[in-house]
Amino acid sequence: MTPGHPDARAKEPSAIAARPPLVLASRSPQRKALLEGLGVVFTIRAAHTEELEHGFDPAQVALENALRKARAASAAGDGAPEVVVGCDTIVVLDGVIYGKPPDADAARGTLSALGGRTHEVLSGLAVLLPSGAGEGPRSGERSRPAGRLQPEERTAVARTRVSFRPLDAQLLDWYVATEEWRGRSGGYAIQGAASALVLAVEGEEDNVVGLPVATLLELYPELPAHRA
Repeated sequence: MTPGHPDARAKEPSAIAARPPLVLASRSPQRKALLEGLGVVFTIRAAHTEELEHGFDPAQVALENALRKARAASAAGDGAPEVVVGCDTIVVLDGVIYGKPPDADAARGTLSALGGRTHEVLSGLAVLLPSGAGEGPRSGERSRPAGRLQPEERTAVARTRVSFRPLDAQLLDWYVATEEWRGRSGGYAIQGAASALVLAVEGEEDNVVGLPVATLLELYPELPAHRA
């Protein structure tokens, strides 16, 4: 069928219109900005959920938290078909999870631990789809109980290695004074002033910002269909 054929013109818009709406289960400005950068249309619905912090393998913590966020957002919806994206990002060094510092002293302690070392940034990613909307099972997909139709779940964990330069007292004082560490896992924002602390990044830098876009596209290749 040639591109100018009337049937070809009719099918493409209807396919886009039939795609369930996209929901981001996060209030993170960084995740919002990364999705907006892809030109996709989405809404934000972040429901409260209790998150894991310790006690499990770090990758399991990130993945479980992503699932909890996505499931809570899905449960808070009206039941209409939709695609929900949940993400949780953590910073790990020597098996220890470094969360969001509660104050400047904690931020300084976290950054001191990361200085001159290479740590891992892990993002658990969960995509919930209307049952039967996907193209078959994917690696990492989890099954849900039978009965009432439950979303299909696609999951993945993205890993990025970040090497910090040695951080002396002057550099620490400067960065802590920016207050950029507030609300940031690991106490830094690589897309901001913390770029001055970084020597090297191995892997997706978007993952360090808060949403591994390449991994999301692998997990949900239908994402471009949500473009405006």
